[in-house]
Amino acid sequence: MTEGYGAISRRDVLKTGAAGAAIAGSIGPGQAALAQPDPAAPPRAAVGLKVNGQAVRLDLDTRTTLLDALREHVKLTGTKKGCDHGQCGACTVIVNGRRINSCLTLAVMHEGDEVTTIEGLGTPESLHPMQAAFVEHDGYQCGYCTPGQICSAVAVLEEIRAGIPSHVTRDVSKPAPMTTVEMRERMSGNICRCGAYSNIAEAMADVAGVKA
Repeated sequence: MTEGYGAISRRDVLKTGAAGAAIAGSIGPGQAALAQPDPAAPPRAAVGLKVNGQAVRLDLDTRTTLLDALREHVKLTGTKKGCDHGQCGACTVIVNGRRINSCLTLAVMHEGDEVTTIEGLGTPESLHPMQAAFVEHDGYQCGYCTPGQICSAVAVLEEIRAGIPSHVTRDVSKPAPMTTVEMRERMSGNICRCGAYSNIAEAMADVAGVKA
């Protein structure tokens, strides 16, 4: 082969080919496949949560909702998937003291947040006061919406105690009053197909210490 600028000899070609063959032979079919990232694979992220007082570390598809993370990955199935559109309230949980629809938020948005589900409020041996009131006043029928109802009811009383106004608060310059009108307005996002609303209101009034 003619020598010159940029030219290579036959010997160089043979050396290069032999080296390539040796490298290819050392990589098995499985390793070759792993070497190439799958462009169709969804992105994943590590997410750290504090769920019912316990630290939880998850590796999740970034599209995973907080609801699915709790149910499918943490295995806390008390939180229910109802409409999956944020319209029924069955998926309500308490995050950093505020109630949210867990079907409408991504788990990756809650890195380091404190999440309380129905399992974190009480146990069969030691019920939360709101759970006990629901039993006392028959605030549930089929029970599907009950976890979300109870989590929301607990948070609602805290909202009122904190003086946060609602659409029915007459004077927003003053703390919101602890009344059944306020409670009913704030609970309007939690749907009960069985129609146990009056019993739920009685349970909340019992815990709040006011007349239903």
